[in-house]
Amino acid sequence: MRSIWKGSIAFGLVNVPVKVYTATDDHDIKFHQVHAKDGGRIKYDRVCSVCGNSVQYADIDKAWESPEGDRVILTDVEFNKLPAAEKHEIPVLQFVPSEQLDPILLDKSYYLEPDSATPKAYVLLAKTLEKIDQTALVHFTLRQKTRLAALRVRDGVLVLQTLLWPDEVRAAEFSSLDDVSEPRPQELKMAETLVESMSGDFDPSEYTDDYQIELRKMLEDAVAAGGKAVIPASEAEEESEDAEVVDLVAALQRSVDAAAGKKSSTTREPAKKAPAKKADAKKAPAKATATRARKGA
Repeated sequence: MRSIWKGSIAFGLVNVPVKVYTATDDHDIKFHQVHAKDGGRIKYDRVCSVCGNSVQYADIDKAWESPEGDRVILTDVEFNKLPAAEKHEIPVLQFVPSEQLDPILLDKSYYLEPDSATPKAYVLLAKTLEKIDQTALVHFTLRQKTRLAALRVRDGVLVLQTLLWPDEVRAAEFSSLDDVSEPRPQELKMAETLVESMSGDFDPSEYTDDYQIELRKMLEDAVAAGGKAVIPASEAEEESEDAEVVDLVAALQRSVDAAAGKKSSTTREPAKKAPAKKADAKKAPAKATATRARKGA
């Protein structure tokens, strides 16, 4: 794994240096959009709705549109003025009972690795959280976004789980549940009996993603069998570079061209400004002759 962030946990006066790693991995098979006729990759272009021209990534800003249709354009300068938690610090705000955290608030998970030659403070914090059976609420800034997060322990390793803000959870308001009668005691008893018969300890390894397994097998069989649906690697169209990379290369090329043009202009300029001396004028034919002689050779 490769760390995506470095910083430290501020636990009172204790500072715990850590590295952050993404704790989960998406195993879903990714597909590209292609032209059904010939299998060519579909490419996308950033086109301005006003001028109709392609726009490079470096020339794109962000805009917010109000319900009335007013558009506000913000640049990085404006975004940098906004309040945010310390970019390289994870301050502990409060310790709360773990059962008070509604699972619906849990978002993404990250592993924290000690980033110190002597990870004593890391182990101390982990052991403390295990002993008190509480969860630490922290602030965490990642990719210019401040998040509330839960800090807990999993198999001796500190885990950071970002939380959704309360207003990001939709209210469950369904009128179809308003006038439903309460279950009868007999119905509840039967339901409880069924639950008991299906109860057991949770073992994640017992469950598999059958859809992804069968899909991968289908793709591997298709490659082995060949046919019109399979384009051999030697004939396949090379994947296009990321748009940002292309824009960066284009910007660098323009910079090189501009610098070369400026240098060329500077080199030619003295010849235009410096007046020719009479002595040089007399020597000019000889130089021209020598030049013609070299060309002939």
